[in-house]
Amino acid sequence: MSDLITDEDTDISESELEDHADSCYEKLKQAGETVKISETEYRCPYCPRTKKRIFGFNDLLQHASGVSRGSQKRGIKDRGRHLGLVKYIQKELKGESIPENTVDNNEIHKSCDLNELYVWPWMGIVANIPVEWKNGRYTGQSGSKLRDELTEKGFNPLRVHPLWNFKGFSGYAIVEFRNEWLGLSDALRFEKAYEVIHQGKSDYFETENYWGKLYCWVAKDDDFHAENVVGDYLRRNGDLKTLTQYQEEEHTKNSKLLSNLTSTVEGQNMRLIEMETKYKETSVSLSSLMSQKDEMLQAFNEERKKMQQTARHQLQQIFQEHERTAMQLEVQRNELKQHEKELEEREARNENERLKLSYEKEQNERAILEQKRADENVLRLAEDHEREKEALQRTMIELEKKLDAKHALELEIRCLKGNLQVAKHIGDDGDDGDEEVTKKLHSIEQELKDKEEELEDLEQLSQALIIKERKSNDELQEARKELIAVLMELSAEASIGIKRMGELDSKAFIAAAKRKYMKHEVDEKAAELCTGWQYQLKKANWHPFKNVPAEDGKGHKTIVDGEDKIMKKLKNQLGEDAYRAVATALMELNEYNPSGRYVVSELWNNDHERKATLKEGISQLLDQWRMLKKKKRC
Repeated sequence: MSDLITDEDTDISESELEDHADSCYEKLKQAGETVKISETEYRCPYCPRTKKRIFGFNDLLQHASGVSRGSQKRGIKDRGRHLGLVKYIQKELKGESIPENTVDNNEIHKSCDLNELYVWPWMGIVANIPVEWKNGRYTGQSGSKLRDELTEKGFNPLRVHPLWNFKGFSGYAIVEFRNEWLGLSDALRFEKAYEVIHQGKSDYFETENYWGKLYCWVAKDDDFHAENVVGDYLRRNGDLKTLTQYQEEEHTKNSKLLSNLTSTVEGQNMRLIEMETKYKETSVSLSSLMSQKDEMLQAFNEERKKMQQTARHQLQQIFQEHERTAMQLEVQRNELKQHEKELEEREARNENERLKLSYEKEQNERAILEQKRADENVLRLAEDHEREKEALQRTMIELEKKLDAKHALELEIRCLKGNLQVAKHIGDDGDDGDEEVTKKLHSIEQELKDKEEELEDLEQLSQALIIKERKSNDELQEARKELIAVLMELSAEASIGIKRMGELDSKAFIAAAKRKYMKHEVDEKAAELCTGWQYQLKKANWHPFKNVPAEDGKGHKTIVDGEDKIMKKLKNQLGEDAYRAVATALMELNEYNPSGRYVVSELWNNDHERKATLKEGISQLLDQWRMLKKKKRC
């Protein structure tokens, strides 16, 4: 054993810990008898023999593991030795281990009298603790220090209580162990360890010279009834029990625990079955709802496609008829002009021809008046479209209210169904003649039937409103698209025109190019800069935005993040005008086409810098048509 603990004085580093542990493990394999004393007793070969350390298997493993994990009092080399001891115990003595949470009750029964009275909770007595006279009274070491010493010896005490009297520290201490068989096993080993070295209870009361030694034993009935500070503490904090009584109490407690656990498991199983049933019902209902949603979506798409085709065809016919009428009127006007000239030449010769010419001019003016009325009808049609749009918004609001009412009604129906099931369950469990439960059941069934009929009416009304809203909205959108297509061919200087949302203003880049490049390079460089930044705007992974509180304090609004690296670089290189141009294009793309990031044409009011209404667009179209007609007359 001296070979195992003889090493040079110098310590080792953390990186050498595992190598040192392996070396100690090999030495222990060659000298295994230094660890195992008997079938149930073991010693630590790396702790001094003078401490008489005797351990059970699990206690030795716990001791070695605790030292190997690190301690302020232990060096790295000592930790390596105990880590090697852990490996030796786990690999070479693994067949001799005892489960951590079990104790061999037969061994306890053989070593103890089952009818002998012990103090419970299990307690041990430590006597002859050194005392010191200080400041007019006796003092001694703390209970925590004694507890640590007993823990290192493998007795696993919970706590140690030094006993005091009117003179100060009495020299006695009470050791508390766990309130279970493991605790009793630790207490008996604690007593046996000190009996082996002649420091037990009998040695304490028989010897006359016990100075400097601790005497320890397990507290029993004679200690419990002693008329001293030990007996007083035991009577206040414990009771007397035989091992047979404790075993019976443990058996009763375990039986109650097993019964409670069985009831809990059965209740959890019933709850699990109920949850599985609810899950299946919910899954079926969800599948049905998803199927209905798909069918409604498909029907909606087909109806929308038909409506778009019909509206496009009708609008095309209207424009063709309008163009045909305009051409006919223009031809008639030209013919009348020519005829007027001929009549003027013959005016002196033929009065009748002049009267005929006046009549035809009158007819032409009437035709122009009719055309004016037609123009007013077109304007009125635009106003009707605007009113339909407002009606569409009101319909959408009404539809949302109906949907909310429908959802509330569906929730109420589910609650009624649940109440109905509960009422049926109560009716099944109660007496057959309980008229009150039967009346309540009929009342709930009637109310459920009424609510289901009301839900069906709401669903029909909701479908009708949805169809009407989709039809009106599609007509307005198609009319707006056709109007945009027509106005794109007209002059951009008009008050109502087409604006390409997300397109950069080249003027800002021309100004920046003038500051950076020679005069003959300005146009080319400005075009390159504008094209490059237009391409940058299309990158979907570039998102220089941030949310800030709205000015009215309600909600948030999105603005361009001036701290974005690319935007800061743009501002530093090309100036404030180019920065504002890119920021404006970003905000327009984020509003009109955030997913595609490509330029979108929009009907625009140039005077007020806002999105134009359909009525304003149609008015502009009529003004353009009138101006064109006047030019042709001239």
